[in-house]
Amino acid sequence: MPVRLDPLDWRILKELQGDGRMTNVALAARVGLSAPPCLRRVRALEEAGLITGYTVLLDEPVLGFNLTAFAMVGLHNQAESELREFENLVLGWPLVREAYMLSGESDYMLKCVAPELTAFQQFVLNELTAAPNVASVKTFLTIRRAKREPGVPISIAEK
Repeated sequence: MPVRLDPLDWRILKELQGDGRMTNVALAARVGLSAPPCLRRVRALEEAGLITGYTVLLDEPVLGFNLTAFAMVGLHNQAESELREFENLVLGWPLVREAYMLSGESDYMLKCVAPELTAFQQFVLNELTAAPNVASVKTFLTIRRAKREPGVPISIAEK
């Protein structure tokens, strides 16, 4: 069941989603509160599990990770124990930055970043296709990123 949020909670979430480094004083000013009640609301949103953490977005190519690729993975067996085993492997692969279980033709979609094509190919050949229960892997290399907007579309969610 979704948590009921008032318009002020939505504004706080929107501001923090745009800049998680914002100080509480700056956040309070943006949403029209004084600092103490603003901090109480943020803490309540954290305790309710709506804010699960704070992170930084990095510029992958500037850091030498010039390749972003997606791997569509099909498994031989979709028993829950086999799915968990695969997901545990995924957790240990540094090149995999996001992983989603899917419905449809593939069982998982993995978003990977690598310094160059060779590193990604080695990962696919030596780790991914060699993993137990992996039946098929289709890879897609990205040309460029057209949009990067993490989080949720707050303007839609608050309606």
